[in-house]
Amino acid sequence: MTADRRFGPLITPTGVMFRLWAPAARRVAVVIDRPQEMIALPHGWFELEVAGAGAGTRYRFRIDDDIEVPDPASAFQPQDVHGPSEVVDHAYAWTSRNWSGRPWHECVLLELHVGAFTREGSYRGAIDKLDHLVDAGFTAIELMPLSDFAGRWNWGYDGVLPFAPDSSYGRPDDLKALVDAAHQRGLMVFLDVVYNHFGPEGNYLGRYAPGFFTAANTPWGSAIDYRVPQVRAFAIENALAWLRDYRFDGLRLDAVHAIVEPGVPSVLADLSLAVGGFAQASGRQIHLVLENDDNQASLLDPLATSAPGKYRAQWNDDYHHAWHVLLTAEAAGYYRDYRQAPRHLARTLAEGFAYQGEPSEHRKGAVRGEPSGGLPATAFVNFLQNHDQIGNRARGERLTVLAQPAALAAALAVTLLAPMPPLMFMGEEWGSLRPFPFFCDFGGDLAQAVRNGRKAEFADAFGDAQDIPDALSRDTFRSAVLDWDARARPPHRERLDLVRRLLAARAAAIVPLLPQLQARKGKACYARGILTAAWPLRDGRTLTLLANLADLTAARPRDHKNGTPVWGGPPPQDLPPWSVYWAIGAA
Repeated sequence: MTADRRFGPLITPTGVMFRLWAPAARRVAVVIDRPQEMIALPHGWFELEVAGAGAGTRYRFRIDDDIEVPDPASAFQPQDVHGPSEVVDHAYAWTSRNWSGRPWHECVLLELHVGAFTREGSYRGAIDKLDHLVDAGFTAIELMPLSDFAGRWNWGYDGVLPFAPDSSYGRPDDLKALVDAAHQRGLMVFLDVVYNHFGPEGNYLGRYAPGFFTAANTPWGSAIDYRVPQVRAFAIENALAWLRDYRFDGLRLDAVHAIVEPGVPSVLADLSLAVGGFAQASGRQIHLVLENDDNQASLLDPLATSAPGKYRAQWNDDYHHAWHVLLTAEAAGYYRDYRQAPRHLARTLAEGFAYQGEPSEHRKGAVRGEPSGGLPATAFVNFLQNHDQIGNRARGERLTVLAQPAALAAALAVTLLAPMPPLMFMGEEWGSLRPFPFFCDFGGDLAQAVRNGRKAEFADAFGDAQDIPDALSRDTFRSAVLDWDARARPPHRERLDLVRRLLAARAAAIVPLLPQLQARKGKACYARGILTAAWPLRDGRTLTLLANLADLTAARPRDHKNGTPVWGGPPPQDLPPWSVYWAIGAA
């Protein structure tokens, strides 16, 4: 076995070397046209080279003459999670061969679900919309998880075969074509990956490698045990495979706070080190981002060349939650922690996290977070909406139908011009009204369990369990598919124009300043509806924000000093409701 690729089939000059880690199996055979006994090796490994096999060969593994399973490191599942695996030759005629990525501080992300992004719901279909994204001002797209899941539609977080891009969107070369087309247009491509659990259908690992899991559970399934060397290697190889074989520019690691047994050193550190080494060897700029409810500032370092052992940034839920409460006045569930939304919003702008070691009421008094004021602003990905914060609602409504237009426009003007890399959810740039409800395509008892779980979740957390869309229904999935024609109609046309102008201002005036930001120096204050913030630059200038985030006209603060306007022009003495002004003060 090669040292760097221990899992999955290896194409050789004469055939294919099939490999499987199955420490609980007594016998393993690879089944192509017939079963062929594999050779047992130390530490639970089995392997066999099959002459004449090659790209396109379909195979399964037979465990103890009892059950046939797909390869857990399958590169493609043309017949879904229970079908045979297919050998894939990852050679590809890239047209963007000179692409090496973009600096992290240039990142403006659009998150998208491949199946709901276009009517075609495919990798190839997404290519046709890339020019729109470039024109709007985005510099990167982030794909929700692609790992093969059971059924025809799914958010992607129920994947069970992490190396196999789901066949419902196309073949592996179709995904490569999407990445290649994005790079041709100067767009980075990120992928959301899940290393905290496997989905509930199609995961056979417990039968022949029970050591993959601990006795503990996550909210979504059995916890993975990264104290086991082979398990740790599996996750790290998976991350490298997406970056190497598909040339993704970065990964967003889902809910790392739910990794129950990270091991020592943490699998997060080892994964980052491996990716950093790959980035350095390949000469590419690769960026790793976390979702982490624990707000561990110690894991973040946006400035290091390859962030060895650490991560560029974290999705900042605190920022979203503060805005959501401010815009909607909702305070149920986890929003109860943000009833002082103005104070929390100011702190996120100045210091990153709102919770930096304070007790959380929603978490029954548990302390949450680490001090983050010493980190650069670029360590925090800020957003007003994402798949979770839309889809975790009972009916998947967007802010477009929850907040008044003027308030939402002001929130966009703050978010898209603040120093933190902004993220938007597909269709948000034109104020799409399409919901994004949770959807999946399981069957039998599992399907009913999902329905019951959804009702219980919203009844307990939000007191809202009525008229929840059936997550298993095709109509629920179809309701999430974007209506691209809406872009040309008011008020969507005007919202898209606003976002274009904001992102153009960001590219021209804000992005060039970001390398000059001084860490530990951001300041922000919210008083009587007025939000002020300032970020000093190393050359003595200051990036400043002044905003009236209220329904009434307010007097400009007496101590406010005008600078060179970036957005909104010079602020008048009386600030109109929901008005936003950005400027750069002289040295």
